[in-house]
Amino acid sequence: MDEIDRRILNALQMDAAQTNAELAAAVHVSPPTCLRRVKQLRESGVIQREVAIVAPEKVGPSLTALVEISLDIQAAERMVEFEALVANEAAVLQCYRVAPGPDFVLVVQVADMPAYHALAHRVFTSHANVRNVKAYFSTFRSKFETRIAV
Repeated sequence: MDEIDRRILNALQMDAAQTNAELAAAVHVSPPTCLRRVKQLRESGVIQREVAIVAPEKVGPSLTALVEISLDIQAAERMVEFEALVANEAAVLQCYRVAPGPDFVLVVQVADMPAYHALAHRVFTSHANVRNVKAYFSTFRSKFETRIAV
């Protein structure tokens, strides 16, 4: 990855909806060069996907929770099993294996507290290998960023 790729990535992270011509002008390359490089960045997996970021407060009630999960048995196959379980839950936006401390930290977005309780019962308390759950509920989001410095 060279400086042109970095400029392309930075520009796309700020606005992925711009046209190829706009992007090429912003990063100071020709449109065919820009198109070829973006295609290579996609094919190599550097660009995983392009999405719209929705403001949760604009689409209805929402509650964000940061949830620590500790498993009873931390064998590799049990960790993968838990990750597969939460991967199927739309309310779980992010799942991280962490150390030290709990085994996982999840970022969860639900409509309200009853929806969180339903999720917690369905996914956490009914799973035999979950030993401990600790949730922190967001009262205010002062920063949210998806851009990675490249």
